[in-house]
Amino acid sequence: MDLQTIQALYDYNRWANAKVLDAVSKLSAEQFTRDLENSFRSVRDTLVHILSAEWIWLERWNGISPKSMLGSEELTDLAAIRKRWDKVDSERVEFISKLTPELLDEVISYTNVRGQPFAYPLWQMLVHVANHSTYHRGQITTLLRQVGAKPVTTDFLDFYDSK
Repeated sequence: MDLQTIQALYDYNRWANAKVLDAVSKLSAEQFTRDLENSFRSVRDTLVHILSAEWIWLERWNGISPKSMLGSEELTDLAAIRKRWDKVDSERVEFISKLTPELLDEVISYTNVRGQPFAYPLWQMLVHVANHSTYHRGQITTLLRQVGAKPVTTDFLDFYDSK
């Protein structure tokens, strides 16, 4: 895995997250928090999960193993979610800007929230997180349809077409 690909993947990830956040901004509070019996109950809870995963992995890449994910109780509305996401994005942009080819191959050890130890090359973790976010953004597409809202397209090539 090379730096240019990682940078492009995270430029895409940031773009796709922003498109989804803009789409959900049109929801009523009831639509945003409605229990839709999905992996994560609501649009809000799914967004919080994506954000939380992006945050916890960034922490791990920086040598910190948080004991828990972020919770919906602290991120109750879209404004709070956006504010926290902006912070995570900013920190991740800085982290990625300092990467070298050697760092991409470095094995990073961490302990998950259940106390289990793991270790992977950084490039694999980076790809995992972007893929994870894409998966859950796809779930949000379905959730938006379920609440009668219009989903957005976040395909990778659409990102390039939008430039």
